[in-house]
Amino acid sequence: MKNIVCFGEVLWDVFPTHKKIGGAPLNVALRLQSLGNKVSIISSIGTDKKGKKIKTYVQDHGVNTDNLQIDETFKTGKVKVMLNQKGSASYNIMYPRAWDNIQLTDGAKKTTELADAFVYGSLIARDDTSRHTLYELLKVAKYKIFDVNLREPYYTIEVLNHLMKEADFIKFNDDEIFEIGEKLNSKTNGLEENMQFIAQHTNTKTICVTKGRHGAILYYNNTFYYNSGYHIDVVDTVGAGDSFLASLISKLITDENPQKAINFACALGALVAGSEGANPKISQEDIAKFMNPK
Repeated sequence: MKNIVCFGEVLWDVFPTHKKIGGAPLNVALRLQSLGNKVSIISSIGTDKKGKKIKTYVQDHGVNTDNLQIDETFKTGKVKVMLNQKGSASYNIMYPRAWDNIQLTDGAKKTTELADAFVYGSLIARDDTSRHTLYELLKVAKYKIFDVNLREPYYTIEVLNHLMKEADFIKFNDDEIFEIGEKLNSKTNGLEENMQFIAQHTNTKTICVTKGRHGAILYYNNTFYYNSGYHIDVVDTVGAGDSFLASLISKLITDENPQKAINFACALGALVAGSEGANPKISQEDIAKFMNPK
């Protein structure tokens, strides 16, 4: 069991017909907890009913909420999610919200210092307050995992560059790594070459790029590992990348073989895409059967 902290947005994903609790860091935290890790979330909610429901939900799923702050000024996070005919999502992210105002506290700092790994994303850096708190926590974190989530207009290459250089492990999707590589003057259109370029530019040993239904590529200690994806009928893609990352982290930080780790992560990501919402209940037995059908 590893002690892992996830930092960033907690919110409600509001679909045309229903709503679900989400936010990439929270999705990662919930999946990490379900895989047998000891997980804490550092974020902020409002005093409203939506915030109380999130706190109860997170506690019911075993994630530590000691550093889930309650903001008196801003409302709990909310995102309007639109799905196209293939189940791919686009987002309208409400601003400002409570998670934009995460304060630097002694509790958050101590929790981060004691953790085996610290997971953070790029969206949380859209506001000065939460960005400052993140920058300070990165100074004390042992092993730093950066989950890139490019959401227009909430990022700059300057902030992304800082967050990448702080990281020990960076996860992109294929669109994101090409966009960032271009902004950093990468001279290649090759995916592997851009991964090596980012690794060298940021001095990061572990880079992972997801490719949707086509699987993922992992660059780990100067070696590439591939998975071409698992076929599944997509319901919606919300949270699939988050569960992919959580399962990859869970395997790699316990020294699992990198090929086995990326295979497992792609399988779990596919199963989430084949279910409704970001955090469907999926057992180890479900994953094993999916990876090895009789």
